Amino acid sequence: MDWEDRITADPAILVGKSIIRGTRLSVEFVIDLLASRWTEAQILDNYPLLVPEDIEACLHYANELVKSERVYAAGS
Repeated sequence: MDWEDRITADPAILVGKSIIRGTRLSVEFVIDLLASRWTEAQILDNYPLLVPEDIEACLHYANELVKSERVYAAGS
């Protein structure tokens, strides 16, 4: 999955937060819905502009952010 095809950022939309291309829905919002135990079907029913690949792209994007996270030891 190449999330870069579906996720974008535009300073004019949601102050530059990462969004699903062609929408005003942020990746953060979709991840929050999933964390709140919304199913993929519920998200797609409530946000008909989205397709399953958009949700998958949000997860891949979040995964990349976590992978790039730097951990520093206390006192460093």
